[in-house]
This record gives sequence, C-alpha cells and structure tokens, in this order.
Amino acid sequence: MKPVDLFRHCPQCGQPAQNVGRAPFHCDACGFLFYFNPAIAVGALLIAPDDTLLLVRRAKDPHRDKLTVPGGFVDAGEIAEDALRREIREEVAMEVEGLDYFCSLPNTYHYRGVTYQVLDFFFVVRVNSKTARAEAAEVSEICWRKAEQIKLEEIAFDSVREAMRRFLLRR
Repeated sequence: MKPVDLFRHCPQCGQPAQNVGRAPFHCDACGFLFYFNPAIAVGALLIAPDDTLLLVRRAKDPHRDKLTVPGGFVDAGEIAEDALRREIREEVAMEVEGLDYFCSLPNTYHYRGVTYQVLDFFFVVRVNSKTARAEAAEVSEICWRKAEQIKLEEIAFDSVREAMRRFLLRR
C-alpha cells in the first residue's frame, strides 16, 4: 500500500477523506493539504586502493541476504553527505572524507505493508584501506569485489542495481 492510500481521514479535522489514493491529499472540509514527497536516501560506491568495491549483505528485510552498498535514509535536518558518512560509520565502521556525487535515482522501499517512494543519491567514495567491520544489526557480511565479480541480479533495490550498472559501464 502506498502512503497516499493510508489517509482515510483528514489528519487535521478528522473528516472522512474524499480523495483517497490521490496526491496531494486535500480535505474538502477544512482545506488541509498534504504532499506525498519521496523520502531521501544515500548510498556509497566505496572503492578501495586495489580497485575493489565494497558491497554489504543485508541482515534484515526488505531484501534480507541480498547485496547492496552502504547507505540509508537521510534524517530530517541532515544533509546528504553527513547522512552518508553516518551510515558508513554505522554499517561498516569506517570514517570517510571525500564524497563525489555520482547520480540520483528513484526507488521504492517496501516495509511493513507500506510502499515508500524514495529518491536515492549515490556518491563515489575512495578509501585508503579495507578496514571495514560489519555492524551485525544491519550487515551480515562485507564483500570486497572487483568489477567483473559483481552480478547485478544479486543486488537489492532497483536503484542500487541501476547505479551499479552505470558505475560499472564507466570503468
């Protein structure tokens, strides 16, 4: 179910919704207007000195046991670069500095019966060592792979797969 389908009553006045499933939500009774904007997420195409790319195996749903890149949702009031540094620190215990914007792609995130619209921002991050350590709550395995070892069908999320495809084409 999409968030736009969840508003059955106006969150401001409580009147039954007249436009369930349409965006933006508009209440005819009180004039309340709500836009369903995408959540923002970030991902790191993290490259080691030997030109391998860091992939992580997801420890939880959605897409448990699939590979992805370190990253996650941007918190309110946080800029994308700080969010990505935080996510890298939380997931693989690495501190990074330089982030080079690569691309943005739309995505959907299915979680607990709701499908969220997401806009993912991807950055290329070069590191000096492979001293990553998996955070067990988020990551079940760390995988350093050369470009030719990456199989797109093993990658979770359409946006990550497409970012990876674009990245590999440029190499």
